[in-house]
Amino acid sequence: MTALAPVLEGFFTERLTQRRASSHTVASYRDTFCLLLRYANHNLHIPPSRLDLTDIDAPFIAGFLDHLEHERGNSLTTRNNRLAAIHSLFGYAALRCPEHAALIARVLAIPRKRADSTIVCFLTHAEVNALLASPDRATSLGQRDHALLLTAVQTGMRVAELTGLTSADADFGPGANLHCLGKGRKHRRVPLTRPTARLLRDWLRERRAVPSDPLFPNRAGRPLSTDAVADLLTKHVVVAAQRCPTLTSKIVTPHVLRHTCAMNLLHSGVDLATIALWLGHATTKATAIYVHADLALKEQALTRTAPPAIGRRRYQPTDAVLAFLQTL
Repeated sequence: MTALAPVLEGFFTERLTQRRASSHTVASYRDTFCLLLRYANHNLHIPPSRLDLTDIDAPFIAGFLDHLEHERGNSLTTRNNRLAAIHSLFGYAALRCPEHAALIARVLAIPRKRADSTIVCFLTHAEVNALLASPDRATSLGQRDHALLLTAVQTGMRVAELTGLTSADADFGPGANLHCLGKGRKHRRVPLTRPTARLLRDWLRERRAVPSDPLFPNRAGRPLSTDAVADLLTKHVVVAAQRCPTLTSKIVTPHVLRHTCAMNLLHSGVDLATIALWLGHATTKATAIYVHADLALKEQALTRTAPPAIGRRRYQPTDAVLAFLQTL
């Protein structure tokens, strides 16, 4: 018998600490195993403290993944992220519990699901303008929401990067920019346009913010959660759709604002390598999705590669051909 609890505890306190996993990774893994333990409690009727490593074998994990996809309605991306967390745990267990090597190997052999590639969703200039006009800037919360939405669209930061910003991360000197800590604990600076820099500077001055204050705080002065950002975005999209009805046909998430920034850069003639650096992508492979999504660029390419106009003429067979056909 190998209790799961000490293995799980060691995974978080030893493995993730040694690898200096980011707080976002730790939170994602935590949520995965909370879901897994609740699923085990409901289906196996075993409380988490009494679970054995052998209780969560490959068939059980497969059932859990199906539960995420079909009962909780999670996307394939979320399903695969949960599986990655489980694989990481069992990779740690392989070193700590070699007596269960066969069970662990079967779990590690569970493959990721491949999803059909989809065209990214992004907002047009009219939709962005309607969204930015939605917050009531006569109120403090409206000013915050407007500043947050403008920053998201202009910088293309991930929602976790936005919520992690402090006042000290804003540099309003020559070459105004925001400093953020992104995926893989990578630091980067994202340039700000003059209107965005001016708006953020005025926003911080009006709040009398100190360097340690969140750039976008909640009512209690603490950083906004990612869920709170998604909620306020949904609220403002509903209002903006009254001014710009095309928004009703789109599911607008914080990541759509990131896509919108990338498309704006692409339309402005910025090359893929620069966009990848701007967004914090490790390679341009992830950035190439925006080229596939841009129909305007494809139409321009089609125009450049179209053959010269050729007049249409009906084919006229020669006398020899007609004579041949008549002999058939």
